[in-house]
Amino acid sequence: MKALIPVEVIERKIYLIRSDKVMLSVDLAELYGVEPKVLVQAVKRNRERFPEDFMFQLTNQEFTNLKSQFVTSSWGGIRRATPYAFTEQGVAMLSSILRSKQAVQVNIAIMRAFVKLREMLSTHKELAHNLAQLERKIEKHDTEIKVIFDAIRQLMAAPEPKEKKIGFRVKESKAQYGASR
Repeated sequence: MKALIPVEVIERKIYLIRSDKVMLSVDLAELYGVEPKVLVQAVKRNRERFPEDFMFQLTNQEFTNLKSQFVTSSWGGIRRATPYAFTEQGVAMLSSILRSKQAVQVNIAIMRAFVKLREMLSTHKELAHNLAQLERKIEKHDTEIKVIFDAIRQLMAAPEPKEKKIGFRVKESKAQYGASR
């Protein structure tokens, strides 16, 4: 079955707010092909299905911060209330209250986007871990390499000339001095 909406489009609508990956009610309404107020009304009629870890309403400050990240915002117009943010579980729950064919197809695409994002983050964490290990190894060897280069520089340096004294040096001892006279 061909995706109704490309995963890349959905990925751009997933935000990190309050340490959760979320989608906003205005974006979800657009994807589902309904007005934002219709989506919010459906959620309010089924509020028991949406605990705080599934959905929360943005504060004015969060909404202002989010709007400021976008130069041209299609959803930043005048509104009475701030949008709702739905976690992955909240989006999955939406499929139980929005039952149109389009809603089902969109939910499938959204779930795939969340899975892809999770896989990318997992790969990123693994890569970051491997990079940190490599940096530690390099730092350890970096010190060893510096010691080797210092030793090579010392070997390459011209030997310091010894101070030469003019004349002969005679070893004298008291016995020799006294006997020769």
